[in-house]
Amino acid sequence: MGREKSAEQLKEYAESKTEQTVLMTGTGAPIEDKLNVMTVGERGPLLMQDFTFTDEMAHFNRERIPERVVHAKGGGAKGYFEVTHDITNYCKANIFEKIGKRTPLAVRFSTVGGESGSADSARDPRGFAIKFYTEEGIWDLVGNNTPIFFIRDPIFFPSFIHTQKRNPQTHLKDPDMFWDFISLRPETTHQVSFLFSDRGTPNGWRHMNGYGSHTFKMVNADGHPVYCKFHLKTDQGIKNFMADEADEMAAKDPDHSIRDLYNSIADNKFPTWSMYIQVMTYDQASKFQWNPFDLTKIWPQADYPLIPVGRMVLDENASNYFAEIEQIAFSPSHLVPGIEASPDKMLQGRLFSYPDTHRHRLGSNYLQIPVNCPYNVRGGKVNNYQRDGPQCVTDNSKGAPNYYPNSFNGPIDGARSCPAAKRQTALHVDRTLAVDVKKYNSADDDNFTQVGTFWRKVLNEAERKRLAENIGNHMKAAQPFIQKRAVANFAAADPEYGAMIQAVIDKASAKM
Repeated sequence: MGREKSAEQLKEYAESKTEQTVLMTGTGAPIEDKLNVMTVGERGPLLMQDFTFTDEMAHFNRERIPERVVHAKGGGAKGYFEVTHDITNYCKANIFEKIGKRTPLAVRFSTVGGESGSADSARDPRGFAIKFYTEEGIWDLVGNNTPIFFIRDPIFFPSFIHTQKRNPQTHLKDPDMFWDFISLRPETTHQVSFLFSDRGTPNGWRHMNGYGSHTFKMVNADGHPVYCKFHLKTDQGIKNFMADEADEMAAKDPDHSIRDLYNSIADNKFPTWSMYIQVMTYDQASKFQWNPFDLTKIWPQADYPLIPVGRMVLDENASNYFAEIEQIAFSPSHLVPGIEASPDKMLQGRLFSYPDTHRHRLGSNYLQIPVNCPYNVRGGKVNNYQRDGPQCVTDNSKGAPNYYPNSFNGPIDGARSCPAAKRQTALHVDRTLAVDVKKYNSADDDNFTQVGTFWRKVLNEAERKRLAENIGNHMKAAQPFIQKRAVANFAAADPEYGAMIQAVIDKASAKM
């Protein structure tokens, strides 16, 4: 049996080299001897003048950049998006301008809560982030493999993530932390139900769907807006691990998803996903049964059917993991004309937090890193008034004026240069003339109706049984008062749901 492609990478690299290269220092000087340090005599101390040693050691000491706070473990690839259906009646974005148009892209898949060395098969949401290199700039669609999320207000995000990480004293995963927060915030019930279902442990990234999750706004060339949601359906088919299989894979190959994606592309078995949108008019949004911007809820497809858009193809592995996967930086605020933010509170929170963490992790000039650079913009250069900062590697706009407005032919804004069809439009929050500015409590905004529908109508009997077992077997390690509160939330969605979880906990308790 032959070795898989990922195991042959170094061999293939060696075979691709047609001539020997000269080893150099970071300054480009040739290195005479890379096998020995320079010393005073055969047994003497080394010398500071050995630049070959100090240059490499100093760089080695700084190789690691901060790990992502969330989505630390991941992998990805490059490819393209191809339009297969016309949606210009909804969206003026250049990426969708005609059927057959292709736009280069890069994708990063990930788990959420685990560290960089954690197992790919862990029960966890999966990040599903796409960077489209459009002619109008970078568009990042930064979603997950679920159409919903745990919370609807970003004020809870740091606390929620803390509960997914480690106890601050024991440095262990803590079921009390996890279920205490979950049970105190009933809006988590929907996403927790997805998480502990079969789809909480996908069999590799190729066999899972992706979702923009948030509600976005699309605007057409006439300036008419609609709200929308993005869906990417895997063309390989959904394939999941059962709970015991996920645990076995974590022990056997914790890098299963990275290996599976790399080998698939290396073997020319390019994975693809079909993109769809759901569309909701402003009038429909005002009459919708729920808040259309609530990230803990879906839009029923019976009422808002999927509209086909195009397909995503991944046909190229990264040439270097650090350069093109570890340094890739996504943000929901990276939008292009025709695709805009909605009043979704979680989206609004992420518009700030994502670029902020990139500036911490990668530096203020993170958009100059090649994988993040909008190289596909017409003219091949970004024109703005941003200057200087650590690790500026462009020409820094040379002698162009660094202030605006100016009288010396610096770049001008859209109100003075762009046709009306290309301009951004105002955010349509609501139609009232005046609203109160305050902190609105959304804790009890119908947390259970859609969960009950998921339990009764989406899952079959076997899937319901596995879901209850997965939750009960995880929750049994939490304290009894937390169990009681959590089970009550699931019972509020459907009495059978809560009862089946309680039965699993009771059975486990009887064995103790």
